[in-house]
Amino acid sequence: MTDEEYIKMALDEAVKGTGRVSPNPLVGAVIVKDGKVIAKGYHHYCGGLHAERDALKNCTEDVRGAVMYVTLEPCCHTGRQPPCTDAIIESGIKSVVVGSGDPNPLVAGKGSRILREHGIEVKEYVLEKECKEVNEIFFHYITTGKPFVTMKYAMTADGKIATKCGLSKWITGEEARKNVHKDRNRYTAIMAGIGTVLADDPMLNCRTEGGRDPIRIICDTRLKMPLDSNIVKTAKDVHTIICTGISENEKLGPYSEAGCEIISVPEKDGHIDIDKMMLSLGSIGIDSILLEGGGTLNWSVLKAGYVSKVQAYIAPKIFGGSAKSPVEGEGVEKPSDCFELYDSVIKRFGDDIMIESRVRMCSQGS
Repeated sequence: MTDEEYIKMALDEAVKGTGRVSPNPLVGAVIVKDGKVIAKGYHHYCGGLHAERDALKNCTEDVRGAVMYVTLEPCCHTGRQPPCTDAIIESGIKSVVVGSGDPNPLVAGKGSRILREHGIEVKEYVLEKECKEVNEIFFHYITTGKPFVTMKYAMTADGKIATKCGLSKWITGEEARKNVHKDRNRYTAIMAGIGTVLADDPMLNCRTEGGRDPIRIICDTRLKMPLDSNIVKTAKDVHTIICTGISENEKLGPYSEAGCEIISVPEKDGHIDIDKMMLSLGSIGIDSILLEGGGTLNWSVLKAGYVSKVQAYIAPKIFGGSAKSPVEGEGVEKPSDCFELYDSVIKRFGDDIMIESRVRMCSQGS
């Protein structure tokens, strides 16, 4: 097998930690000796063994002289776990093949250098693109300190997210909705606006077998969320954050007593200041957000420059009329001012399709 094939095997290990390692990276490792795979490992959960140490733990043969394939540059600092470089050096591994570098300033080339200084051969950047894609959330968060945001919405073929009466269940079919719940497991948090809560009274949880519920973030400038809403009633069971412009303790008290975490955010133009909110969320370890807001919140986060990806689920249906669209707000003035989407990938879920794209900021965005 080639180096690329072994790194692909390590990537298959890495993704097993999806939804469990935040805000750490997804990492997989494979140990090969004399052309035989003698161990595999991955980072199971935040605070647990890193992939390299997990693979070494799983090995029942002598690893001296073996090759380790790892999707991310081995760490060389002490955090929740000791340096992986120490474990590799002590093990007698003769060479390490690395998928991508680690942009964390505490590592950033130092891990590979330390291995080389101890006589271990290091080959870097094997399937680098694929390894970076697996950790796009980590790379974004570690370099900006702000959450990676994917804006997701479901709409009809004529661009409606509800009927003229405001009904939206269901626009897409069961297969598409299952995929959404897989992403809810993947992202640390899910964000919605108060309009969505008032209209749908959602749970915003993950209904995938073996999945975990994302942290629920509700943007509620005026604190209008009913105390008997599903979100508030289950706040002691599912981590729930309310971002609001209200700071009076007597108003916040009932929500705190119900189990909600309150983040008071200054207002800007009559709404929550998106920049201040994202900085606050990043500071408490929220590395990724699946944005399932209504059109107003979607526009605000998009315009503020925080949307990295868009997932547009499109159902083969037409509602017509003056129903709401996925992104509202004031919009742009000229076609050339658009938010440009690129690197689009199209996936099919039953009769529905999903277009996933990266976002290029328009000249009107901040």
